[in-house]
Amino acid sequence: MTATHTLDVPGAHLHYEVRGAGPLLLVVGSPMDAGAFAPLADVLAGDHTVVTHDPRGISGSTLDDPDQDSTPELRADDMAALLDALGADSADVFGSSGGAVTGLALVARHPDRVGTLVAHEPPVMELLPDAAEQRAMTDDIVETFHREGQGAAWMKFMAGAGFDSGDGGGDGDCGGAPTPPPGEPSLQDIANGARFFGHELRGTARYVPDIAALKAAPARVVVGVGAASGGLLTYRTSIALAELLGTPPVEFPGDHGGFLGRPEEFAEVLRRTLAG
Repeated sequence: MTATHTLDVPGAHLHYEVRGAGPLLLVVGSPMDAGAFAPLADVLAGDHTVVTHDPRGISGSTLDDPDQDSTPELRADDMAALLDALGADSADVFGSSGGAVTGLALVARHPDRVGTLVAHEPPVMELLPDAAEQRAMTDDIVETFHREGQGAAWMKFMAGAGFDSGDGGGDGDCGGAPTPPPGEPSLQDIANGARFFGHELRGTARYVPDIAALKAAPARVVVGVGAASGGLLTYRTSIALAELLGTPPVEFPGDHGGFLGRPEEFAEVLRRTLAG
C-alpha cells in the first residue's frame, strides 16, 4: 500500500509517497517524479520504508512562485524537511541523475541527516576537464528551449548527454534521463519539460560538489554507474566524482535508467551497496 502526503516547505508544497516497512530510504530524482520510481520503490518496499516525491515545481509539487529556479541546495533543504515530517533523524538516500546531485547537496548541507548516499550518475559537469564546453552546451540548450521550444531543446539535450552516440544506451531506453515521454505528451509532461529547461537544468548542471565536506561528513557517499553507460556524459562525471572522493564506483545493471527496465536486479545491487 502506498500512502500519499503533501508537505508545505518554504515556497513550495511537496507531494510525497510512502510505501513498505523497514529502514528508511529516500529515493530521489530531478526532474523525475515519484511515479517514475514506482517500479523500483515497489521492489524495495519489501524490506524498506521507501519515500519518493515530486521535486519542487514538478508534477504534484506546486510552487508559490512558478518563476523560482530550482537548485540542488533548495531541493536538499526539501529533503531535510521531509525527514523532519517523517520524524526521522536520518535516512539512507538513493539519488539518480539530478536527484544524485540533490543527494550530494544534502550531505554537504545536512551531513548528519544521511547514513549512506548512493549517487547514481550525477551530472556534475563542473568536475570535467571540458567544464567550460559543457557549460556552453547547457546554455545553448536553455536558449534553444526559449527560442525554438521543447522539441529542439530535447534533441540537443539528448545528443549532449550521449544518447545518440550508439553507445551507452544498453537497455534501449534513456529512462533515467529526463527525456520526452513516448507518444503524445500530456499537459503535465509539457509542464515538467518547461520547468526542467526553464528553471532547473542550468542550476543542476552547474552545481560544484563540496568534496571536502563530502569527505568530512559522517555519511558514506557511494557513486553508482550503469554497466551500459560507458558512452554517456554522466559516466564521465560519475568517474570524476568517484576519483575525487577516493572511492571506487559501484556498477549497477543497465544504463542511466537501469532501475526502470530492470528494477529487481537494480534493487538487489542497491541493497548490497547500502549494507556496505
